[in-house]
Amino acid sequence: MKVKCLIVDDEDLALDVIEEYINRIDYLQLEGKCKSAVEALSILNSKQIDLLFLDIQMPGLTGIQLLRNLSNPPTVIFTTAYSDFALEGFELEALDYLIKPIPFERFINAVNRYFKLKKHQYHIAEKQESTLSEQPFIFVKSEKRMVKVFLHEILYIESHRNYVSIYLENGNEVVTLNTISNIEEKLPEMNFLRIHRSFIVAINKLSSYSSANIEIGNKQLPIGRNYKNMVMDVLDQNSIK
Repeated sequence: MKVKCLIVDDEDLALDVIEEYINRIDYLQLEGKCKSAVEALSILNSKQIDLLFLDIQMPGLTGIQLLRNLSNPPTVIFTTAYSDFALEGFELEALDYLIKPIPFERFINAVNRYFKLKKHQYHIAEKQESTLSEQPFIFVKSEKRMVKVFLHEILYIESHRNYVSIYLENGNEVVTLNTISNIEEKLPEMNFLRIHRSFIVAINKLSSYSSANIEIGNKQLPIGRNYKNMVMDVLDQNSIK
């Protein structure tokens, strides 16, 4: 069964770009596109929508105001040219927050997160280029050279102010002048989980978890408040209570 999508954006170019991205993914189906939140209300009240790509700043009713007024909203991925509303978006339990112009790789990342959250076992393949989830390793720049890091060796990744540390199960640490968000985009969603703005963990390397933290190796890592619901949903899929 395909995931039914609705796009809401007051810019024609943004509507066309996201429509093209949806058409490139076999398991997504576009049910409509709107240029206003008021128009979107009509479709949401008449059709089953699973995934809503929602712009924030629109004339009249904003995307955030629309979401606040939906009693049973679909899963929402915000699309916007501004980062100022990110915190408010996540407080409304939006699945993701995409900044325009949206690269296709970043779009794939958000859609993969939806499938994982909804327990779908689909493999999303790009039609014109291989997906990031097929890569068994990544290269990162460390000490003026590109270092190959095998994904199965990663325990967790930690962001510091100006650099990122990748901790491996053999005890080694690879340090790179980069951002954790850039590295996250290179990692397959099915194997790695962002639990905090400063931490990504390898799911199969976890030894225990609670609603507050995760234990991996000999480290206890905190779960961020804005990540808690998604982290619990993902981890509870493989849990027996």
